[in-house]
Amino acid sequence: QVQLVESGGGLVQAGGSLRLSCVASGSILSSDVMRWYRQAPGKQRELVAFITSGGSTNYADSVKGRFTISRDNAKNTVYLQMNSLKPEDTAVYYCNTYTGMRHYWGQGTQVTVSS
Repeated sequence: QVQLVESGGGLVQAGGSLRLSCVASGSILSSDVMRWYRQAPGKQRELVAFITSGGSTNYADSVKGRFTISRDNAKNTVYLQMNSLKPEDTAVYYCNTYTGMRHYWGQGTQVTVSS
């Protein structure tokens, strides 16, 4: 079993910044790929970014150059630094990993960007 707990969401004005954190516990390995997804009202959940155990990263086109994903394996924590936020970034952000042949999700953290 794996537990993922996100934090760091909130209300911010356009152009502002937030840093999300996701703490993992349970049967998680430092080799597991960690991902951030988001889901806006009325829209499908979309992949925002992922990071491999070696630190390789990948981003959705909509957030490239503004968001940075990182991880601290010693703390079993993955971060999402979000800069230059836009109203269209408003969504619930979820941490995700796939291990032991199943997906695990956190409860989500709300990010709201006002114009």
